[in-house]
Amino acid sequence: MSATRYTYLGPVGTFTEAALHTLPEAATRELVPLASVQAALDAVRAGEAAGAFVPIENSVEGAVTATADELATGAPLMIYREVLLPISFALLVRPGTELADVKRVTSHPVAQPQVRRWLGANLPDAVWEAAASNADGARLVQEGQSDGAFAGEFAAPLYGLEPLVKDIADAQNATTRFVLVGRPGRVASPTGADKTSMVVWLGDNHPGALLELLQEFAVRGVNLMRIESRPTGHGLGNYCFSIDCEGHLTERRVGETLMGLRRICPQIRFLGSYPRADERGSTPRQPGTSDEDFDRAADWLARCLDGRGEG
Repeated sequence: MSATRYTYLGPVGTFTEAALHTLPEAATRELVPLASVQAALDAVRAGEAAGAFVPIENSVEGAVTATADELATGAPLMIYREVLLPISFALLVRPGTELADVKRVTSHPVAQPQVRRWLGANLPDAVWEAAASNADGARLVQEGQSDGAFAGEFAAPLYGLEPLVKDIADAQNATTRFVLVGRPGRVASPTGADKTSMVVWLGDNHPGALLELLQEFAVRGVNLMRIESRPTGHGLGNYCFSIDCEGHLTERRVGETLMGLRRICPQIRFLGSYPRADERGSTPRQPGTSDEDFDRAADWLARCLDGRGEG
């Protein structure tokens, strides 16, 4: 395995690359752009890279399904870091292009919901064509296959383009979350501001099945940050759940939640405990769910076994 190589969703000029450069270690790594999320992750699985940096969630569109599905299937991988990047788009065009000349536009599919209202107001008749990434859309414009690409303004000089319109965003403060993924290894020590991710499968579809899953979090005071259902590919009605929760695996409430899920679910894939990019610490919201509370309860149970369980 190359211990100094990181792959990422390319080509050069993507928001993914911009987010990757915010990691201090990126300055000492060989950064290799690849054409898809799957290719970036498969390079890690094959031992060709130490890590892959990919988008996983957008505050407007939700999950980046290509990443969510890849992490749920195939050889297991783990998340070790996350980065939050504010997103706004520029409409990149070939020099000399006017807005009236733009008949076809392109970008990554996740970008479309973030510029839909702007398109409707300014280019209502433009045809949308999906690209593998925002920077790949810029390449298509460079090659004359499209008239305009929604991408980061920083990508314009890389492809000989100009930003015709800047700061395009239907939703203010739109943010994309990116993760650094590697092969399974030892979980990093808790920081006090951590997140734990997993994928969980239900045993069967019966009334209250999802409630049973959620109760494992609720009774231990573990706050869910995200839960999304994804089809398993095994027929209609078969879903797994991609979940992020507050806290670290070493915290008793989080560890016992995962043990509870393991008891009732046929399959659970642990995706890692890692520092939160927003650095917000999490404290138990319910009485009796701190590590100290769990320790006191365990001590009391031990005393019960010895006939000293009063109090």
